[in-house]
Amino acid sequence: MAEPSVAADNLAWADALIAGLAAGGVTHAVLAPGSRSTPLALALDRQPAIDLTVLPDERCAAFFALGLSRDSGRPALFICTSGTAAAHAFPAVLEAASDGVPLIVVSADRPAELQHTGANQTTDQTDLFGRHVRLAVTLPAPEPDADANVPRSTGHRAAEAACWPLPGPVHLNVALREPLVPTTDSAAPAPVVDNGYQCPVCQPDTRAVESLAALIDGRPGLIVCGRGPRSRRWPGAVARLARRLGAPILADPLSGLRWGPHDRERVLTAFDLFLRAPARPAARPDWVLQFGATPVSSALQRYLAKCGARRFLVGTGGDWQDPSRSAANRLLADEVPLAEALVSLAPAAADGDWGEAWFEAESRGADLAAEPGLRPPEADIVTALESTLSPGALLFVGNSLPIRAVDLFARGHDEPLSIHGNRGLSGIDGNVSTALGLGYASGRRPVALLGDLTLYHDMNGLLATRDCPADIVLLDNGGGGIFGLLPQSGQPAFERLWLTPTDLDPARIAALYGLGYQRLATGDALAAALAEGPADEGASRLFHIPIDRAVSTRRFTDLWRAAGATEDRP
Repeated sequence: MAEPSVAADNLAWADALIAGLAAGGVTHAVLAPGSRSTPLALALDRQPAIDLTVLPDERCAAFFALGLSRDSGRPALFICTSGTAAAHAFPAVLEAASDGVPLIVVSADRPAELQHTGANQTTDQTDLFGRHVRLAVTLPAPEPDADANVPRSTGHRAAEAACWPLPGPVHLNVALREPLVPTTDSAAPAPVVDNGYQCPVCQPDTRAVESLAALIDGRPGLIVCGRGPRSRRWPGAVARLARRLGAPILADPLSGLRWGPHDRERVLTAFDLFLRAPARPAARPDWVLQFGATPVSSALQRYLAKCGARRFLVGTGGDWQDPSRSAANRLLADEVPLAEALVSLAPAAADGDWGEAWFEAESRGADLAAEPGLRPPEADIVTALESTLSPGALLFVGNSLPIRAVDLFARGHDEPLSIHGNRGLSGIDGNVSTALGLGYASGRRPVALLGDLTLYHDMNGLLATRDCPADIVLLDNGGGGIFGLLPQSGQPAFERLWLTPTDLDPARIAALYGLGYQRLATGDALAAALAEGPADEGASRLFHIPIDRAVSTRRFTDLWRAAGATEDRP
């Protein structure tokens, strides 16, 4: 009678772990099916506090979980079996670690007595993700009469560690013995009440804020905003600070500042173009306040490295967002209370309207980027998305050329737009799955702007459109088109070693995963297709837009040269 008891102990152990995670605020989980994870799957299936999605590809499932967490700030679960399964989550773990996204990986494992014996599907999963996780715990296989408080407390602690003090990934490795399937009905787990856990707000140190206010008082400066906080107060808080200081805001597309009803008068969006020229704004800042992650724009990064201003980074931990290592200091505080605290101290703006040169450069840059003969095909696609997406729409932008096109050509407007991207490590893997996870968690139909290699890297992620209908806008430039703008383009083996066209037929990809398919030639055609809406709200669509790579490369280059750029690269 020992075997049925083992199976029951496994389920009780798993029930307690899942209950602890739920009590810590976890509301969504993604399961990649397997045998060793059976008790965890059963526990999830009977836990009403957690919504469960099942996806068979572990890498896709992990990125889908990342998407579930990215916008909400609540950690989502990825659960898998033993062996190579958890290793497939490594790219998502790295992205979560780099971009501060809470994510909990729960891997099932063989018990200790089967390790290093040649047992099937058994490898050392202890500390599998090394230094890339905020917490790693291996739970041993449960013994008879094991204390359920152990897994319950571990789950609750894991949910907290994923959120605070530094949001990011957590790994729980759970050993389980066979048999894995109970032979009798098990008692239902106790109901879970969400404890309403919220990450504490990191308030700025009063003396640090006073010192900063004194340093910038009456002096000209810039505010730079990368991917910002999730707080709804953020756009208004930084807009009021900019007005108080008379400072322009250089707003990354992921900052949350280009779109929305907040005061956008001081928001600049064309800086990636006008900062490329030696004749950049003559008005030099004495200080720069940088909020959030490192901006997409390499031209902005190069300017910040050389402008000579005293730079202050604002954030709550992790890496300094400063590739040039030129920042003077970092203020450890959440962005919103820091901005509000500075406004309350009322430092004076610089004498006169010193920032006028920056707004004039913005106007010239925007006008230049609107010149028909200088606009690459990607620009019209970005404009079509901006003008057509409904207020509050969810847009995910893939890495490589799409995010740079959005950065350069998206001017913003007064309607809100929720825009996201995987910029932690800027990978082209997992982008489809992340976009769909974002859509699923928010209850909105996501629009994903992706390149052809990005789609290829995560084609299996399209299976999740069964649970989350989406619109995929495919910029098909026949491979890694961004390399055409880099020095590698001059190499004799450019196409074979860097461009790597796949020659896949997007229509067949759409058919394989049950997506509607349209081949479109222009931004206007895309705008019309998006405005029309799907015939069936539950159906997903793939909009295939072929891009003439030669035309795209030439026009990007011509645009930069027209702006006076001294180097032609993204």
